[in-house]
Amino acid sequence: MNRPATLALTALAPVSWGSTYAVATELLPPDRPLFTAAMRALPAGLLLTALSRTLPSGSWWWKSAVLGTLNIGAFFPLLFLSAYRLPGGVAAVLGSAGPLFVVGLAAVLLGERAELRTVLAAIAAAFGVGMVVLTAQARLDALGIAAGVVSSASMAAGTVMTKRWGRPAGVGPLAATGWQLTAGGLAIAPLAALAEGAPPALDGRALLGYGYMMLVNTGIAYWLWFRGMGQLSATSVTLLGPLSPLTAAAIGWAALGQDLTPVQLAGMALAFGATVAGQIFAARASARAGGSFSSAEKNGRNFSMDLMNRPVRR
Repeated sequence: MNRPATLALTALAPVSWGSTYAVATELLPPDRPLFTAAMRALPAGLLLTALSRTLPSGSWWWKSAVLGTLNIGAFFPLLFLSAYRLPGGVAAVLGSAGPLFVVGLAAVLLGERAELRTVLAAIAAAFGVGMVVLTAQARLDALGIAAGVVSSASMAAGTVMTKRWGRPAGVGPLAATGWQLTAGGLAIAPLAALAEGAPPALDGRALLGYGYMMLVNTGIAYWLWFRGMGQLSATSVTLLGPLSPLTAAAIGWAALGQDLTPVQLAGMALAFGATVAGQIFAARASARAGGSFSSAEKNGRNFSMDLMNRPVRR
């Protein structure tokens, strides 16, 4: 599959994540963030693992646990903690800083040297997101800010380490995604039981919401995300992240009756334009660095990690 098609499919993941707020507020029981996080991750992970009919072996038991904790088990609770203690706009801006974490970690661990204009595109995208979601009444909370920053750093580390470790030979993205979601869900479930008690009673609307969150918002979305990660650079994948808050704003306007001001529209245009520009810059840098293969694959022998035996062509 060519690069534009791979990018388009991978972009569906953050677009899907942009619907999380609307689904949670309209369909799910309130004040149960950890239960919701566990319901997103664990059933989806078990389903994908069952469909793949493949279990981890050897070192991939602990690697899957590490990746699942970084990408899911730590990221989800910290994200919800940030969202509950901060206005949604502040939390979204902190989340949009994730690409900058990835750029730094990818340079150190993967040898993906981002050009200045790629970094500037990531900053412009975060600024555009801020124009869309921040309000003059936004309040700041130290714990919420810390949780938001750490959640972004956790997802960034998980993204880079997923790229660095790749997948075992003969194992596809469906199985690897299932392992991570299962590990992350198993990490969240005890926290949900301790902090929130017994699961709430679920009506038809809640079942519909959780079904969507499990299958589309998590199972399919993370499969597309990790699939794209196997074929694109870590920087290219993470630069798609701003599509999530932009989608949330668009859904709020179209489905929830929320107004969009001229400043917000300008911010959406800036963030989307910076996202597209970042992809163009990252693609050109990758082509100059070697063309068909990602930096992690080209330098895999230097890492002594369990990367796939066959290189993945873009």
